[in-house]
Amino acid sequence: MSVFEILISAFRGVTANKLRSILTLLGVMIGVASVILLLAVGNGSAQEVKNAISGLGANTITVRASGMGGGGGEESTAASTDKVITTAVADQLAAADLGHVSSVTPQVSASLTVSSANASSDSVSIIGTTTNYFEVGTTGVGTGEAFTDAEVTSSAKVAVIGQTLATTLFPSGSALGESITVDGTPFTVVGVLENQSSTGATDANSVVIAPITRIQKSFTGFGAVSTLSVEATDSDSVDAAEGEIEIMLNQLLGQTEDDESYSISNQSSLLETQEESADSFTVLLGVVAAISLLVGGIGVTNVMLVSVTERTKEIGIRKALGATRGAILGQFLAEAATLTLLGGLLGVVAALIGANYKIYGTQPVVLDYSIPLALGVSVAIGVFFGVYPAARAAAMRPIQALRAV
Repeated sequence: MSVFEILISAFRGVTANKLRSILTLLGVMIGVASVILLLAVGNGSAQEVKNAISGLGANTITVRASGMGGGGGEESTAASTDKVITTAVADQLAAADLGHVSSVTPQVSASLTVSSANASSDSVSIIGTTTNYFEVGTTGVGTGEAFTDAEVTSSAKVAVIGQTLATTLFPSGSALGESITVDGTPFTVVGVLENQSSTGATDANSVVIAPITRIQKSFTGFGAVSTLSVEATDSDSVDAAEGEIEIMLNQLLGQTEDDESYSISNQSSLLETQEESADSFTVLLGVVAAISLLVGGIGVTNVMLVSVTERTKEIGIRKALGATRGAILGQFLAEAATLTLLGGLLGVVAALIGANYKIYGTQPVVLDYSIPLALGVSVAIGVFFGVYPAARAAAMRPIQALRAV
């Protein structure tokens, strides 16, 4: 038989029992769709994190404090002796003559309930900071304005909120000038942020940004700040700025390089760490999805074994008429490969449709190589799991096959 004749025969064999073939196709389709979609979710998550890190700015250095503040209260001046980074330490760092540092922005954070007269939102990210926050990185005010230095000094109850939060709390109108309540404390909305890139299930547009002094007085207290955003003079000065910051902080905190009261990272190091984590995460998702494809392959073996048993007479007649072992083997292998190829094509279509929707807060981004890879693997699985049934069919003797009927 020619290759074309084998393919035609294989297609007829697949369509001979439609229900059985459809069920087998379904298993392969789910496996292929799972592989493509889960790889796309891993890639989409990596892209979102990369965009969020890129949004920090090429010159931005992040200092994360390991110590955190306590409850509310009056401001304490005993900052450096406790080896925690406070606003006092941040002010001294900003005032220091560091040749490669242009600004230092302290931040404190909390997660609280925010409400308006008619709506509320739980677990909203609350950030207390200074006016420099809107100048470092790419966080900009879309409508309205940012709070001023005078409002930071006076601990004014004003806030800039994210677009998602603005829409949630004020669905029928503008949020500017309106009053919101953060865990019982009223704030006036003076600005709404530009749309921000979100990471996974975390919505960067559901945020309240207010003067650091007000957030400390009302919520976090005057202990350690959570983060310092330091802007280097230019992208080529990031490494030099990191060294200056580390030396100065160790002096201010009275500690050595071996102490771990803070960590320093920049965009490059964050991206490197993220890429390593994303690669591991994507591989893990791919392995999990491949298991479902493996199960589909086992289903192909079962179906082909049943098909060989049902077609024993056909095999005997064909062998009696001169069909070779290779022809019989090729026919059943082609049937198995056809089954899995059709299932793979349907799986690709299902995956491309599913990629249009967010999965657990992440927009899937289909990898270019995942589609041909999934199709190739599906055909390979069909051939691999079809070898045993095809070999059984090819090994039958004509007389035994005809007697078995």
